[in-house]
Amino acid sequence: MATDDIQSYARANGLSLMGSRPPLGQYLLETWKRKDFAWTLASLNKAAENASSRFGMWWILLVPILQSIIFGMLIGFLLGRLRDPAFIPYLFTGVFLYTFVSGTFTSGATSITGNQGLIKSINFPRMIMPMAEVFKQFLGFLPSIPILILFVALITQSFKWQLVFLPLILALLVVFGFGIALIAARLTVDVSEIGRIIPFITRLGFYASGVFFHPAHIGAKSEVFNIIMNANPVYCFLMLARGTLVPGYELEQIHWIIALSWTFGVLIVGILFFWRAEERYVIE
Repeated sequence: MATDDIQSYARANGLSLMGSRPPLGQYLLETWKRKDFAWTLASLNKAAENASSRFGMWWILLVPILQSIIFGMLIGFLLGRLRDPAFIPYLFTGVFLYTFVSGTFTSGATSITGNQGLIKSINFPRMIMPMAEVFKQFLGFLPSIPILILFVALITQSFKWQLVFLPLILALLVVFGFGIALIAARLTVDVSEIGRIIPFITRLGFYASGVFFHPAHIGAKSEVFNIIMNANPVYCFLMLARGTLVPGYELEQIHWIIALSWTFGVLIVGILFFWRAEERYVIE
């Protein structure tokens, strides 16, 4: 029997080729049904990652804390009187949240190329892999949230009622992270050299997202500069988080609008972009 006849017979009887791309609705449904697999995979990978480190889970907290201390000393000295009055909680909030964002981008980029053994041995929607990486990053980020809240409260000696909005902001951040993980995963499959420049992209994002500075406190009064900053979704997420934690900052409507627009825009683009290359994720 010819190959075309075999494939026609298979489709007529509800069978599909290994790694073939199903319709988008069916694909998303299958992915959702296997979300437990993504969570289990993330949990096992995170446990293995912690087991290989002497500090284990503590390392997840030590990295952003050490980064905050180093940048706090360096940037605080350079800015001098221009630095934010609430510079320390401002900085810690930025570093903790940006660590999660950069982590989803970095690990999402290698979610397909770095797991070919699993992808070749089991038939499942490949979208599970970047989803698992986002779950893994969230599992690492989760213990740092109460530490961040407590630290900022101790420094500022206050709790803000806007803190009730923090879970919503973090949920949107996870969805946004999933979108960029999907895009990064597909791009790395298409152009393997992208993996080499990811550290430069994340470092550029660190400096361009207001992690350690606010435009108003470095003398940046230009309206154009403020528009550029507010168009940055990561900056908007950081400012929303600061609006719930740091005294002197409020939850601004423009930041909500931009963060929501980017979140669902990136998610939709990421899903479509990733799904269209489903057949190509088994790399020979």
